[in-house]
Amino acid sequence: MDTIRNFSIIAHIDHGKSTLSDRLLEYTDAINPRKFRPQFLDKMDLERERGITIKAQTVRLYYTAEDGKDYMLNLVDTPGHVDFTYEVSRSLAACEGAVLLVDAAQGVEAQTLAHLYMALDNDLEICPVLNKIDLSIADVDKVKQEIKEILGLNIEEILLVSAKEGMGIRELLEGIVKKIPPPKGRRDKPLKALIFDSWFDSYQGAVILVRIFDGMIRKGMQIQVMSSGKVFEVGRLGFFNPDMVEVDQLRAGELGFVMAGIKEVADVTIGDTITDAAQPVSAPFPGFKPMKPMVFCGFYPLESGNYENLKVALERLHINDSSFSYEPEVSQALGFGFRCGFLGLLHMEIIKERLDREFEVELVITVPTVVYKVTKVSGEVMMVDNPINLPSPQQLSLMEEPFVVASIHLPGEYMGAVLKLCEERRGVQQKIEYHSAHRVVIIYELPLSEVIVDFYDRLKSITRGYASFDYEFTDYRQSSLVKLDILINGDIVDALSLIVPRERAYVQGRELCSKMRKIIPRQMFDVVIQAAVVSRVISRETVKALRKNVTAKCYGGDVTRKRKLLEKQKEGKRRMKRIGRVDIPQSAFLALMEMKGESS
Repeated sequence: MDTIRNFSIIAHIDHGKSTLSDRLLEYTDAINPRKFRPQFLDKMDLERERGITIKAQTVRLYYTAEDGKDYMLNLVDTPGHVDFTYEVSRSLAACEGAVLLVDAAQGVEAQTLAHLYMALDNDLEICPVLNKIDLSIADVDKVKQEIKEILGLNIEEILLVSAKEGMGIRELLEGIVKKIPPPKGRRDKPLKALIFDSWFDSYQGAVILVRIFDGMIRKGMQIQVMSSGKVFEVGRLGFFNPDMVEVDQLRAGELGFVMAGIKEVADVTIGDTITDAAQPVSAPFPGFKPMKPMVFCGFYPLESGNYENLKVALERLHINDSSFSYEPEVSQALGFGFRCGFLGLLHMEIIKERLDREFEVELVITVPTVVYKVTKVSGEVMMVDNPINLPSPQQLSLMEEPFVVASIHLPGEYMGAVLKLCEERRGVQQKIEYHSAHRVVIIYELPLSEVIVDFYDRLKSITRGYASFDYEFTDYRQSSLVKLDILINGDIVDALSLIVPRERAYVQGRELCSKMRKIIPRQMFDVVIQAAVVSRVISRETVKALRKNVTAKCYGGDVTRKRKLLEKQKEGKRRMKRIGRVDIPQSAFLALMEMKGESS
């Protein structure tokens, strides 16, 4: 075990984690040059298209160090975006150390700090690395000083690399071997392993990734899942190098995959402990702190007959990503679907894309909302994640909305524009810190509802991409909020309802009606669109009916003949309006998301 090193690469988004992983794979000859492609560990097409890591990936590398020993390096490449923090937390639990990567041009950013604190909470050894030193705009000395002042790490320990050019890779490997400690544990004790990731395979069932802390696991062995007590027989074992390599056993200190014919989705929980069924351990691992979803929206199948397919797809995807939640719900407008909770808006988009690509389920998505705390006149407190469930105004005593503390790292020249944006979003300034002559950190308290939709996009736009952003939930605070309903021909469309600040209700209602008028296709009858607060209509738009010239066939004759045809058409349109149905396109729900950003 002295020659095993388990480590993660952690960094802010776009600081070069995946590129560095590529160089490590190449340097240790883990990959055939003919099969190589950039971002090799990013398996999903979605990751390549967006240029981000979504799923943490593990790979075993072999390296002969300067001391002449052969080392086994188990690398976990992690995501950098704030919405995938749960992936990072699980990966760190399986490691003894972390390579903290900092961009030599961008410096220390929001997620750099967040990931460092997470690694320190797990008692990991930190190996600081400065990447992209080959860039002309890189300022190595300045960023080194930032790392010392902000992160409190020793300048002498900082390693310099260029992942793109392959500079400093050997020095980094030597640093990992020397600085990161070997795993602890005993191979002669009963099996105790942590499940830190899993996914569903149509042929093999659930595939689980484990870190063995004590004992060993062998093919044919009877293993027990401690949370459920269920026993399974190990069919296949192995590790990734980076392709699947099967072995007869995995021992303490190692990471690998286990296939044991687990067919039921409920039998696998990330953070669970597996042990020897014949000689179980007395206590499981504490597991992972469950992540609380921050953003909620409805997922409905485009075709109502695909409800069961959507249910199965969500179950299987939940094995792979347990940080999102789902429960059944019914909408009068959209039928049967699921209320899903996510860590952020990007997380929601990724899950939606994966459902579409991996399970071929087409979806209609409702507007993202947050969870509100509502106190009734009777004193009962309830949590509302869907405007449909909001009690009537007569029953309401007060409403509270979630607030977050946001830390924004940016160059000083953009500070004015960012302060203006935060004030527009009902923010409360806490403090401004100058980490250097050009680097500023702004701390703001913001309502979560103002952050989830397009805050990050606006921030990147006004700072030309130089700002970084991280947030953390703080508490619930009383706010003046109302429910904004949208009516189509007098009927409330529950899937379009919103909870908005009272002072913005009129502006948002007017803008939404205006957008809906352009989106809803014309029918054979007038379509009336209204926005209402507490049954009081505050805005109205009309989509005019398509008109057929029924008098075109009349040539000559009495005018009463034409009038008769027009009256008949008028009666037909009136009857059609009573029984007609207006189909609301997906773009109407997207308009809500766009409108929230513009109106503020």
